[in-house]
Amino acid sequence: MIDQINAILPQTQCRQCGFQGCRPYAEAITSGFADINQCPPGGDEGINELAHLLGVNPKPLNPQFGQHKPKSVAFIIEEDCIGCAKCIAACPVDAILGAAKFMHTVIASECTGCELCVAPCPVDCIVMKPLEMPIDSEQSLITAQKYARAQLAKRRYDARCLRKERENTEKAERVKQKRAVLVKMKSESSQQE
Repeated sequence: MIDQINAILPQTQCRQCGFQGCRPYAEAITSGFADINQCPPGGDEGINELAHLLGVNPKPLNPQFGQHKPKSVAFIIEEDCIGCAKCIAACPVDAILGAAKFMHTVIASECTGCELCVAPCPVDCIVMKPLEMPIDSEQSLITAQKYARAQLAKRRYDARCLRKERENTEKAERVKQKRAVLVKMKSESSQQE
């Protein structure tokens, strides 16, 4: 059930629902700790899909968690960027490129519009711009495109989480090795005295 709920969620990983991402929110819905109307990016459409899946009545979006807005993407005003890299650390899908003390840029096709990069920016050079959606009379095509974008975002988020986990494991191993070397050096030093 968690996977089915997670598949309905927009995969923005924006945390507006009060959880650390879409999957934790799906887990909370399944366990009864969260309601189906806490996802502003999903809006009424997402709430209706969740209600249908769970066999409950739909309800309006809870305004405590925000309001539904048109899909948008982050845009960095390049001449104002100081290269602090705080936006890179905040992006849950690694959609921002750059290096410390160099200008950064957003890969618009990868951005989920979560807005998590906006607040950490010390020079306010990140703005949200509405995503141009194709004008198409066929709703099924638009729905398929939204689903494809959500799945791409989910893969990028999962990859980032795995990379972060691997980095933390490697860092812990390096610390462990340094401690072992220090203990050995201390032991050898005390034996020489």
